Amino acid sequence: MAEPRSRLRPVAPIGGATRLTAIFGDPVEHSLSPAMHNAAYAALGMDRVYAAFHVTPPMLAAAVRAIPALGIAGVNLTVPHKERAVRMVARLSAEARLLGAINCIANRPGGLWGDNTDARGLECDLEALGVGLGRGLAIVIGAGGAAGAAVLACLRRGATEVVIANRRPARAGALARRLGARLPRTLRRTALKPRGLDALVDPALLAEAAAILNATPMGLTSAGFARLDYARTPRGCFFYDLIYAARPTPFLRPAIALGRPHADGAGMLVRQGELAFELFNGVAPPAGVMRRALWSRLGRR
Repeated sequence: MAEPRSRLRPVAPIGGATRLTAIFGDPVEHSLSPAMHNAAYAALGMDRVYAAFHVTPPMLAAAVRAIPALGIAGVNLTVPHKERAVRMVARLSAEARLLGAINCIANRPGGLWGDNTDARGLECDLEALGVGLGRGLAIVIGAGGAAGAAVLACLRRGATEVVIANRRPARAGALARRLGARLPRTLRRTALKPRGLDALVDPALLAEAAAILNATPMGLTSAGFARLDYARTPRGCFFYDLIYAARPTPFLRPAIALGRPHADGAGMLVRQGELAFELFNGVAPPAGVMRRALWSRLGRR
């Protein structure tokens, strides 16, 4: 549902005083972050604009250097930049250091500040969806920056075992070791187990899964998804795709066909976006505005 016109404050035309925020990604054309952030600017009557920039990996360093040069207030980072950008900022939040990845860069007087709102956004969305993982097994597919956030969110939701399944098991192992060494003491009781994608067809493992989360761009950058034996999972196993789309993603379609509970990453996008908005602008967005803008673009109610 779009924000009612009567509740939107007029925004001045873009001019010399307009401040820019943005998202860097490759690809980025699909991003609906501009719709959310610009709806919040309109609701607040702020002279700011949020744009999307297609930034390829070889150009990331130059794009990050341009943030202070152009007076950009802040940027979000999406695939494939979250890990590489860590080395390009002056300071990191505790969450960013824990995850070894950033999805936000705020332009502050003391230098560029890197933060990560992904785990908090996913955790909030899982809680809102009623997904509890208390003493259960979660499977996270992927081993990049988004996967680290998914693992952390699962731990905070109470999972006592998290399997990290990745095409390259060595990378899954590196993520498990890095997180295991940095986790706060309260979360170290959880077992982090790296596996290859063979985990997705392991009957014994799948039979114990409370949730399976896709933290890869499969389905966004490819036509299909890796082989996964959906029928081996319990009826209550929750399938969550960090990717969002107007239609069900390739990862979610088989789960939907089997009647498994499921959600895509739209709710996570809203919640991490609200945190990023406040980080960039020093003010929280009006409640519900960003969600309504995203739902409108996705054709949801």
